[in-house]
Amino acid sequence: MRYLLLASAALATLSGTVAAHEDHQPDDREAHFPAAQDGRQLLLVDLHTHSVFSDGMVWPTIRVEEAERDGLDAIAQTEHLEHQPKRADIPHPDRNRSHQIAAAEVARTGSDLIAINGAEITRGMPPGHVNAVFVTDANALLVDDAEAAIRTANAQGAFVFWNHPNWLPQAPDGVARIFPFHQALIADRQLHGVEVANGTLDAYSEHAFQIALDYNLAVLGTSDIHGLVDWRHNAGHGGHRPQTIVLAGQRSQQGLREALFAGNTVAWINDDIIGLQRNVEPVVQACLKLEPQSYLPNSSVLDVQLVNSCPLAFTLNNDGDRTLHNISDLIRVERYSSTRLQVRMNDERSVLALDVRVLNAHIRPREALRTTLSIDLPASMVPALPSAEAE
Repeated sequence: MRYLLLASAALATLSGTVAAHEDHQPDDREAHFPAAQDGRQLLLVDLHTHSVFSDGMVWPTIRVEEAERDGLDAIAQTEHLEHQPKRADIPHPDRNRSHQIAAAEVARTGSDLIAINGAEITRGMPPGHVNAVFVTDANALLVDDAEAAIRTANAQGAFVFWNHPNWLPQAPDGVARIFPFHQALIADRQLHGVEVANGTLDAYSEHAFQIALDYNLAVLGTSDIHGLVDWRHNAGHGGHRPQTIVLAGQRSQQGLREALFAGNTVAWINDDIIGLQRNVEPVVQACLKLEPQSYLPNSSVLDVQLVNSCPLAFTLNNDGDRTLHNISDLIRVERYSSTRLQVRMNDERSVLALDVRVLNAHIRPREALRTTLSIDLPASMVPALPSAEAE
């Protein structure tokens, strides 16, 4: 009896510990970005995922639930057309089946997640692996000739992009290189984007980024998830899947499609964002705001909060004339957080402006975004200077 009581007490203690632990789990998984200053929506999308209907490890409904937990606006089901390792266990003559199940789950739950039908054309290099999203019938893409498959996808109105061109089995030195095959497709407007960040590879490719710049391709980040997002990317505990931020006029499948074809995209992997300056800068400006507090007593040093309203941290370098009183020029502001700055304003009274390099915002390979964070100061905000200085 004594041992039973001890065991019961230990179990109760353990249960209480587990309950307390569960009550204090970090809930930082769901990501949202504010709208850009011009009113465009910053949509979070993952255009490369897999389920058991190709070489993934989960049912398509799990992909929907993960996307909802991650705060995604849209997700594409992009099963390998040719690579079907589970064919003996899950035979499925309809290559649209994964999307149908995912779309039905979205409808069942009443979610506003946008489910997109897609497929991965899986070939040797060239062309390598190519995704087509917004397809109407993935079965029609299952043909012997890779170019014919890509052209069929385009005939269905698909957005077509090149997957992981730096994948070691097809690029043993890790360098993404474009082939005449791709160049011909681009010239004929049959290839519209390229992955510069891929979650299965856990890699960013500066060479793929350069290809995007050279050939005017949309810059994309994707998870290419096969297992669980939670396990692969530590979701909910500070991590997140690689994905694409799309600057869209409206949150709809049509708005998303138009923005992708316009190349209004930014790849997001870890705390790095990658894209054209015209796309990266609006994202940074939407995330970071200066909030002036007050002048320090008897000084022209302004106390300021640098507020980050986005789910990624920023590392900045102060490059301008305004120097900082409390820290060095290297500024770190964590996700959904703020950092205190004390800015030497000297004789400036009307505008607070900081010229910064955003070290984790890449507008070219190895080139960081330079931008200005600014805010007009209210006329009532004036320093209380000592009378001798005031004279």
